[in-house]
Amino acid sequence: MKNVRDMSFKEGKELKVRVKPSDCCSNFSINIGHDPDNLALHFNPRFDFGHDVNTIVMNSLSGGSWADEQHEGNFPFTRGEEAKCYINFNMEQFYIKLPDGCMINFPNRLGDVKYDYFDIRGEAKVIGIKIK
Repeated sequence: MKNVRDMSFKEGKELKVRVKPSDCCSNFSINIGHDPDNLALHFNPRFDFGHDVNTIVMNSLSGGSWADEQHEGNFPFTRGEEAKCYINFNMEQFYIKLPDGCMINFPNRLGDVKYDYFDIRGEAKVIGIKIK
């Protein structure tokens, strides 16, 4: 797990994440929230994990309890190749620009305009993280 400390991601800012999934990656996740038990966005590209193949699963975690998953069929990730994602949000929605340029949305279920916790988990190397 790669955890970024002292990060402040605010409404109106853009988070750029560059990752390279390993050649045998089953899945990885980008997590944004207040702490590991309160995630506003759990963005989880799954190459082959559980019952999901080439699917993006998104969810939120509040007080350690998961909400309903949202599945996205567009899967522009390739094992062993660098991928860039851009994330913006407001108090209602997260807006995620995928590596192929497609946009997907996920509700900001925690409803906050600032998050201080960010991590990347799974079988992907972090190439770069930037907030602007």
